Amino acid sequence: MTTPNTAVKIGKLTLRNPIVTGSGTFGFGPEMANIVDLNKLGAVVVKSTSREARLGNPTPRIVETPSGILNAIGLQNSGVDNFIAEKLPFLRNYDVPIIVNLVGTEVADYVHLAEKLTAAGGVHGLEINISCPNVSHGCDFAVDPVLTAELIREVRKVTDLTLITKLSPNVTDMVLIARAAVDAGSDALSLINTLIGTAIDIRRRKFRLANITGGLSGPAVKPIALRCVWQVHRALPNVPLIGMGGIMSATDAVEFLLAGATAVAIGTATFVNPTAATDVAAGLEAYLVENGINDVNALVGAVTQ
Repeated sequence: MTTPNTAVKIGKLTLRNPIVTGSGTFGFGPEMANIVDLNKLGAVVVKSTSREARLGNPTPRIVETPSGILNAIGLQNSGVDNFIAEKLPFLRNYDVPIIVNLVGTEVADYVHLAEKLTAAGGVHGLEINISCPNVSHGCDFAVDPVLTAELIREVRKVTDLTLITKLSPNVTDMVLIARAAVDAGSDALSLINTLIGTAIDIRRRKFRLANITGGLSGPAVKPIALRCVWQVHRALPNVPLIGMGGIMSATDAVEFLLAGATAVAIGTATFVNPTAATDVAAGLEAYLVENGINDVNALVGAVTQ
């Protein structure tokens, strides 16, 4: 069998394979470049970037849980100007699409970020993060289809980059929010962001996170993430989805593709195995070869009862 096609399309972007990094788990690239060959990834999704620098939440802000972690980092970053001046030049050296995760408190913040990053050059896509559960304003847009649509519509006006809206599982109807984002101009969707949870120290009788609540990620959330991907794909079959939530192996990645994801993001797995993303990419190609599948796109949404 010839080498299978592993390339997928996300909006205007062509990814050499469906494996991307999960924002917040891979830094801005330099942190991992000595361990992982960035050019072997489908795309690099960098840590959240905001209009101004953010210190994040007080510590402790990461707690290990059964089959996962709770994090309440609080979107710590050095701001968009620092990203453009100090992080982006490094990333431009690689032949891989760069997607920047954007966070803000109001529409004007996202518009400002989109304008600056589009003008900077070297950025290929924007992941609009409307669903961070560990800051007070993090899910304001994600729970309301009207607010979601307003935000995406305004960002769409100022950039021709591929827009990917990151959705929250902490809603009653994700399909409603997904459709609102796509109708307003989002090219693709990322799902899911973390679920809201907490942990308690029974000896101290105190919450284990200074923020009290945090976002749960890791294998514990995988069944929920799979269900969300399947539901959104069934409702919006022509919209590229980036599935995420507990993907630790190529087997997990294939499950997400079968559920309807076009690409998958490797997040918490990187903390356990720093080469997880490239390991999953290699494992996915091996799966295609072993099963006589010529094109990875044939797997997308191919699950049956």
